[in-house]
Amino acid sequence: MQKIRRQIWITLLGGVVLLAGLGIRVAGTRAMDSFQDARQAMVARQLQRRDITDPRILVAMGKVPRHRFVPPDLAAYAYGDHPLPIGEGQTISQPYIVALMTQWAEVAPGNKVLEVGTGSGYQAAVLAELTDQVFSIELRPVLARQAAVRLKDLGYDRVQVKCGDGYQGWPAAAPFDAILVTAAAPRVPPALEAQLKEGGRLVIPLGTPYGVQTLVRWRKTQGKLVEEATLPVRFVTLVQPPVLKAAPEKKPPAPPPTSPLPGAPSR
Repeated sequence: MQKIRRQIWITLLGGVVLLAGLGIRVAGTRAMDSFQDARQAMVARQLQRRDITDPRILVAMGKVPRHRFVPPDLAAYAYGDHPLPIGEGQTISQPYIVALMTQWAEVAPGNKVLEVGTGSGYQAAVLAELTDQVFSIELRPVLARQAAVRLKDLGYDRVQVKCGDGYQGWPAAAPFDAILVTAAAPRVPPALEAQLKEGGRLVIPLGTPYGVQTLVRWRKTQGKLVEEATLPVRFVTLVQPPVLKAAPEKKPPAPPPTSPLPGAPSR
């Protein structure tokens, strides 16, 4: 009888220890991501209550740790319904705009996607939750380096980041099923139109820095871009590197003015 009681006590004690261990792991997981509740609230209030209906995008937005893509002193504001500065005069778009652009791009598994304007890397991370072929271009070397390191640290090795001119796209990786431009341009860059597949989607804000800007979704149909949706927006400017002007040709020095030699007859 005593032996049976002893076995019962050992079993109960083991169960208590196991539950305690599970409790520690759960608490530890929540401590590691204290922004989980804020992230889910963002999805529910800012996205689902508007017009973000793609379940894959809602899951992606609820998974990517947006607070890791903003400066540490702004992490507490990462899930607010507004853009935030990320340095170098650039911003991270508000969550709704990121989700809307992603939804308009209609990214399917296996699609090849180009993002122009990496910024902090947040949009690229969201895209990487939807497909394994994400290419992102950033003009500013500091932001490009930081984003590449951040994406790798967070497990988004599938995203390829390079520093370069977004107006020229990424010819070596083209054609693309979808192209997203995260800064406003005065017109659709011809290189991006050329690198878009037939049936591909191009999402880009068009306009001037201090004027009216419009987010436009185009679809390439029979070789031409067809406008399908628009939304008034405000983005930073898609900067184009200055054109290096060729140095003017040096002219040979002019010969010294001639004058009559001493004693020569004048004419």
